[in-house]
Amino acid sequence: MALVRCDFFSDVLGFSTSMTVVLPQRTTGQIGMSGSGRDGDLPTLFLLHGLSDDDTVWTRRTSIERYVADLGIAVVMPQVHRSFYADEVWGRPYWTFVAEELPAIARSFFRLSSDPAETYVAGLSMGGYGAFKLALRHPSRFGAAASLSGVLDLGDRMRTMTSEVDPLMWRRVFGDDPFDGGDNDLLALLDQVTDPPPLFQWCGTEDPLYAGNVRFRDACAERDIPLTSQFSAGTHDWSHWDDKIRDVLAWLPLPSVRP
Repeated sequence: MALVRCDFFSDVLGFSTSMTVVLPQRTTGQIGMSGSGRDGDLPTLFLLHGLSDDDTVWTRRTSIERYVADLGIAVVMPQVHRSFYADEVWGRPYWTFVAEELPAIARSFFRLSSDPAETYVAGLSMGGYGAFKLALRHPSRFGAAASLSGVLDLGDRMRTMTSEVDPLMWRRVFGDDPFDGGDNDLLALLDQVTDPPPLFQWCGTEDPLYAGNVRFRDACAERDIPLTSQFSAGTHDWSHWDDKIRDVLAWLPLPSVRP
């Protein structure tokens, strides 16, 4: 595998930012780890971080590089700060960045597939919310989407969560207009989406976000939206996400790869 820290300028954001990228490499001489590659453009997983994290966190707190070594896929991990993958009302247009500019820039730098069937998105916590928002607002662009401990009922979270380190976060990101029913409300997007890609959801039963994940599961069931839903004992913790990202990778409809 190749691990690339890529610093680049974003015209959408108006400043330089970063993404961390894992690229497959066909190898025979590594001790303790094999590597598979592909000819042509690479299936790609856009892997999103949570509220307190950055683009390096998946590589620092999980073994994502090792987990994908035999899969022949690229993993693109962008940085969006505490934006909830939204065009912030009093900030920067992170939704436009991650939905439009980032894929185009990443594909211009690396040989990443633009085929929706070979493009996937996943994330944890805030990133799980972002992954499902991308899949529900742009369903024709993704072959699958996954959320681990995602903030899937964000309206409820906004009503119950305050942050001492970022007390104006909700107003900064979403403004003063009502949140429920808008383009950032996943539960409302379920009523608007047609032909969504397959969705995967996991959340721990001791996680503060568990109830919102149950509401999302039930809403999908009511609308016959394809969702693989898993709940098990667990909190909001990297020990679970390191384990469950392997379940996500096994679930993704990846094209076959030769050694």
